[in-house]
Amino acid sequence: QLQASGGGLVQAGGSLRLSCTATGRTLTSYVMGWFRQAPGKEREFVAAVSRSGGSPLYAGSVKGRFAISRDNAKDTLYLQMNSLEPEDTAVYSCAASRRTYTTNYASTYDYWGQGTQVTVSS
Repeated sequence: QLQASGGGLVQAGGSLRLSCTATGRTLTSYVMGWFRQAPGKEREFVAAVSRSGGSPLYAGSVKGRFAISRDNAKDTLYLQMNSLEPEDTAVYSCAASRRTYTTNYASTYDYWGQGTQVTVSS
C-alpha cells in the first residue's frame, strides 16, 4: 500500500514537498510517478522517475517548477513543488509501475496510494 503525505495549504509562489512511502512492498522495484486530480477534472500525470532515480519525466505544466526524486535507501519518493500556482490545487497521489521505463500513462501504473490534498491560495 502506498501513502502520500506532505500536502497542505500554501500561498501562490510557495513551496511544498510531498513524500510517498509504502507498506508491504519495496518501492525500489518500481518506476514511480505522481499524478493529481483537481475537482471536476480528470486525473493527470505530474512526474515520473526510474527505479534508479534517473530519467525524470514531467508534465509540461510543472516542468521547471517541480522536481521528482527518490531515496532508495529510505524507500521514499518525493515531489518538491516550487512556485506553486492556484492551478496546482489538487489531490496528489503516488503510483508504482512494474514497467522498466518511466511512463506518463496512468494505465501503466499497477499500484496507487491514497492522495494528499494540496491547496494553493491566490
